[in-house]
Amino acid sequence: MANISTLNTTAAGFDAVSDQVASGPRGRKPRRVLSARNIMLYGTLFVAALYYLLPLYVMVVTSLKGMPEVRMGNIFAPPMEITFEPWVKAWAEACTGLNCDGLSRGFWNSVRILIPSVVVSIAVASVSGYSLANWRFKGSELFFSILIIGAFIPYQVMIYPVVIALRELGVYGTLTGLVIVHTIFGMPILTLLFRNYFASLPVELFKAARIDGAGFWQIYFRIMLPMALPIFVVAMILQVTGIWNDFLFGVVFTRPDVYPMTVQLNNIVNSVQGVKEYNVNMAATLLTGAVPLIVYFLSGRLFVRGIAAGAVKG
Repeated sequence: MANISTLNTTAAGFDAVSDQVASGPRGRKPRRVLSARNIMLYGTLFVAALYYLLPLYVMVVTSLKGMPEVRMGNIFAPPMEITFEPWVKAWAEACTGLNCDGLSRGFWNSVRILIPSVVVSIAVASVSGYSLANWRFKGSELFFSILIIGAFIPYQVMIYPVVIALRELGVYGTLTGLVIVHTIFGMPILTLLFRNYFASLPVELFKAARIDGAGFWQIYFRIMLPMALPIFVVAMILQVTGIWNDFLFGVVFTRPDVYPMTVQLNNIVNSVQGVKEYNVNMAATLLTGAVPLIVYFLSGRLFVRGIAAGAVKG
């Protein structure tokens, strides 16, 4: 009897397969690779990539040419003889006003500005966003609204009051004053990002920690901080690119001996003394933009994850 039952089951299975074959394939048809939609999509992406990569290509090939080859005028042609002399001159010999030590001085000034500004602003903003998301206090919504308004006030409106404040504090024209400026102006948007990210985390984690007797700092360091790596990467990239690429604050709040790299780049490119060396200018531009590019390429995947997670709740 068992063998007969097995045979009947097998026959039923074959009948079902036969019915499926007879009725044809089911489900959505596979899309063709060369469909009109794909051609338009990838064509648009190719044009956009070409639009952004072509200037970069021109900068790279020009920075690797000598001035006689640059004067030939063919900016798209690869260098006939590669030379790194423009890079050396841009780093250590180009004149930036009264000084002729290249971008090296500005690079180290930018590093001294960048590190404390990023660390302090992210640390304070993360704690502020965590408290606004999980520890509601009287007036927290008003405080958060003021921060949001501050994020959208044009920087140019605030320059004169900030100059007065820094002068009264005795730090105007110093790297310390510029660190304070970058820290303050980075706080609103960073606090918004951290607040939204911590609000998107399961509230049960916070409640369970409170039941177990954990306090403000214990919950922050032991629960919230380990789960906040993506949003910390987002904050770091935003601050690194914003601070490193800043020109306005650097030229207003510092003096020539502590100019950041972007201000020195402007002085090299717009110098009216001697011959215009386009290869040195291109090399200096690439050197100035190298740091934010490297940071973004190393952590771009986490940047996208953090932005998506931080936009879940408002």
